[in-house]
Amino acid sequence: MSKYSYFTQEGYDRLVAELDELKSTERQKVAQAIAEAREKGDLSENAEYDAAKEAQGLLELKINDMEKALANARVLDASQLDASKVTVLSKVTIKNLKVGKEITYHLVSESEADLKAKKISVTSPMGKGLLGKAVGEIAQVETPRGSLEFEVVKIEL
Repeated sequence: MSKYSYFTQEGYDRLVAELDELKSTERQKVAQAIAEAREKGDLSENAEYDAAKEAQGLLELKINDMEKALANARVLDASQLDASKVTVLSKVTIKNLKVGKEITYHLVSESEADLKAKKISVTSPMGKGLLGKAVGEIAQVETPRGSLEFEVVKIEL
């Protein structure tokens, strides 16, 4: 697996904004919760204090993970990508050969995936099956229900 995290400019900007929010606002909220719990007396039997400290640990872990992703981030420019094959940032229309239904997906990085918006991760089974395919090629995708075949109908950037 690549050590880099690939983002669209929009996804990168969203991650930076979320990280700033966590570092400023959320850290202050957690510190305040710890201070309030500490004022309530004996820390050895203070469940509120334990919960606040645990929340602080989870917040710091999330901040650390986001900082690592940003440190290894590569912002992709769609104008520099090849539209002849399915790549990250491709909008690909596929046809399910079993039922004949067509659907369009936008292949994005794992952190930007949103199935409701038809954005699928390149690391998902569908994403892996489609990567590198050209129009007219058949992609085999392994699912829990078995293997499915999709024909690549159209690729856009």
